[in-house]
Amino acid sequence: MRPLIAALTVLSVMALGYWAYMENFRTHQALRELERLNRSTDRQEDRLAMLRAEWAYLNRPDRLRDLVEINFDRLPLMSMVPEHFGEVEQVAYPPLRLPELVDVNGTLTMRVPGRVPGRAPGQEGN
Repeated sequence: MRPLIAALTVLSVMALGYWAYMENFRTHQALRELERLNRSTDRQEDRLAMLRAEWAYLNRPDRLRDLVEINFDRLPLMSMVPEHFGEVEQVAYPPLRLPELVDVNGTLTMRVPGRVPGRAPGQEGN
């Protein structure tokens, strides 16, 4: 009986050692992947910062004003001044359509204009 217990103990220790080795290997692999992703993220953030700086440089008001003057013959662009804008009262808004309450099968339900009461949106009727 004693040799059997000793053999099982040795096998258990070997199995646990193999398991620990594999977990260590997977952990190091995950750490390498994390470092790779962090480097990639840093590069993308640097690129995004550079693109934002270029965009700000290209959209300088004095540069855009010069471009408008240079290309005025081809593109009759004009400076934007407050007089070019309308008033809020001049905007034609669509009429407000409020839902109404209707009785569907003994249940009080809201009927939204353009929808059949009692059906979910997108549900087709047969």
